[in-house]
Amino acid sequence: MPHSVWVSTQLNRPVIEAFNNILAYSLGELSPPEGSPSRLGIAVAGDNVSSKQLVMDVVNEVGFDPVDAGSLYESWRQEPGTPAHCCDYDAETTRKGLAAAVKGEAPKKVERFIDLYR
Repeated sequence: MPHSVWVSTQLNRPVIEAFNNILAYSLGELSPPEGSPSRLGIAVAGDNVSSKQLVMDVVNEVGFDPVDAGSLYESWRQEPGTPAHCCDYDAETTRKGLAAAVKGEAPKKVERFIDLYR
């Protein structure tokens, strides 16, 4: 179960997942104006169309290109260990990273990473 689906279940509220595929430095320092070729893509996943659009508008307003990442159940594509997670990609490369994610592989990669630092 994707993390955001679990959170939504626990809260018994709809959730829109965004800003989890970017590092804090990039969030604070790499947000040029709309139309800039160096804007980073931010994946946005959720089930409620109007709520997701609101979040996508916020993503744009704070200096990033929103990338529709599908439903909340598809949000596993932007979790740690996936190709689009924390890579400072533009919108098109973020889309490619989301599409390249392989279900079930990310948790294995995260575990291997943790094992390396134990």
